[in-house]
Amino acid sequence: MKHVIVSMVLVASLSSPASAFRAVNGYQVEQTGPQQFQVVYSSSRHETAYLCAAGDFVSRGLGMPSKTRIFRESPAPRKAGQGITFTLDEAKKVPMELFSSFGTKKGDGGISAGAAKSNYCLDMRFLWY
Repeated sequence: MKHVIVSMVLVASLSSPASAFRAVNGYQVEQTGPQQFQVVYSSSRHETAYLCAAGDFVSRGLGMPSKTRIFRESPAPRKAGQGITFTLDEAKKVPMELFSSFGTKKGDGGISAGAAKSNYCLDMRFLWY
């Protein structure tokens, strides 16, 4: 039994990259460059869940201030089975067409990490009380 448990732990550790970050909503985020990161595909239909994960990664994963701007880098619509790539570099942005304007600055096409978290991350703590 001990060998089975050790094998399961080893397989689980090899299945996700060392640089993977688990967001508050359970989505996996992988840093793909100095200012780029991808929220890995999840079967959820809610595009805004990707934005929640991006905001959480910037705040908790990178330790950046909540006012840090996040921009979408991969074009919409995403293909089946693809995640969404985000960037902190405004020069590499594409329009965030599918997302609401909460927290956006007029004309910059981005959203702050704090606004992404507060507007798109569902706080499920109340379910446990």
